[in-house]
Amino acid sequence: MFGDYVYEKSSAPYSKKILLVDNDDLYRQVDYTSAFSAHGFEVVVYEDDLKFRIDYQEKLYSDNDKLVVLAHTDSYIPYDIHRRLRAYEVSLQRLFPKLNTEALKGKTETDFDLLCNVYPTNFDDLRSRAETDQYLRVKVYAKVNVQLYLQQKLTKLMERVAVAKTHNDWFAIAEEKSKIDLLAIQSSIELDTTAINEQFQAYALEQFGRLSSAIDKDSPVLVSKAMDYMHDHSEKFVIIVMDGMSEFDWRIISTSFDGIEYEQATAFAMIPSTTSISRQCLLSNKYPSQLTEPWKQSKEKAEFIACAKSLGYTDAQIGYERGYDASFGSFVRCGAVIILDVDEMVHAQTQGRVGMYHDIKLLAGQNKLSNMVKRFLADGFDVYISADHGNTACVGLGRIMGSGVEVETKSHKMLVLKDFADKESLIQKYGLVEYPKYYLPKEYDYLICNVGESLDIKGEAVMTHGGMSLDEVVVPFIKIKAVQNNG
Repeated sequence: MFGDYVYEKSSAPYSKKILLVDNDDLYRQVDYTSAFSAHGFEVVVYEDDLKFRIDYQEKLYSDNDKLVVLAHTDSYIPYDIHRRLRAYEVSLQRLFPKLNTEALKGKTETDFDLLCNVYPTNFDDLRSRAETDQYLRVKVYAKVNVQLYLQQKLTKLMERVAVAKTHNDWFAIAEEKSKIDLLAIQSSIELDTTAINEQFQAYALEQFGRLSSAIDKDSPVLVSKAMDYMHDHSEKFVIIVMDGMSEFDWRIISTSFDGIEYEQATAFAMIPSTTSISRQCLLSNKYPSQLTEPWKQSKEKAEFIACAKSLGYTDAQIGYERGYDASFGSFVRCGAVIILDVDEMVHAQTQGRVGMYHDIKLLAGQNKLSNMVKRFLADGFDVYISADHGNTACVGLGRIMGSGVEVETKSHKMLVLKDFADKESLIQKYGLVEYPKYYLPKEYDYLICNVGESLDIKGEAVMTHGGMSLDEVVVPFIKIKAVQNNG
């Protein structure tokens, strides 16, 4: 959308070496460079002459390599380098000359995507602030335009889903899905993204057991590797576990993080995506089969402390608390804080995703999480924010009472069975999926509800978790460094 617009406006379709003069650092605000990457360009942020020559001199003079260089007007670029690059100024004034630049500053990628759909049909001079504001409100965000935009985004996303193979593919898809889900809710537009969850479930059934060997510099990949990741990247840290927070929820909560510099990454919760399993795995560096009590939370704190000690921290250096008022003494180097708000909203929710949007928006407006983060940063902690699992909308298939269920959990998305002769009848009756036991105790069998279904009262619409949809399994992994936020 916006990226494609910038790509077409620049000379990139006709040249292999491009200089984008981005004096406003618009690329930091809106990811337009991905459109260039999609066309085979390598994108480079220009720092200085020497570094550029060392790293990119050969590619600059190659006839085959495609290169985009991001720089400012005042950057010193020697003549021999400059003459090899075709320059284009990336600025709001250049891209949207009939609109007010000040009114466009601070807009999101979605705002610019929508604007690019509508702007080519505008022939009026709207350069006053009031005229541009009205244009954005009445024309750009008209429901018919938003609906068209969402369908375009969903179509493109499904194309990516069809070829998704790696964990990074699914991380990117999850973030994009959360964007369009949120915009649909905000605009009161029905948008069915069930097919994405279904495709991810197929991926999880086949590939989830191989993720323990996946390595990613930006993410622990599985939450069971989170403690190792944080220990390796921070000398002093706190992990805030937002029970039940999905990518959708974080997208709303993050609006309260103005002034806090953070890096957004992603991780997989464990499957089944229940609190007892996934949160204990996140805090213990263990897989479910290694937990002392995988179906209960009574050992959670002990598992965390044992993990921290195995990483080299002493008792005095370890802290574990619950609630937004949590704080740690000066000796603590490894802390965990558990926040239950989101999960409690999920299980009490009667208005589905719309209700979650309004509840999470209210929570974000209270600034409780962002204020706690600021306190920890001021105390010198690097702060990580993640979740044990997300949540998803479901319709009840009917309750199962007893019937040989070996382990009772709060989740109505899955069953744990042992030596149960009539397993097949449950699969047939409720359309359940047998999970391949990845990382789980092998003495049990695991049946999980299909996407959009739960073992709640028949026909009842609920928000829940415990299954293997994208919404439940992919969770935010937010990294906030003290050194970057304390001046």
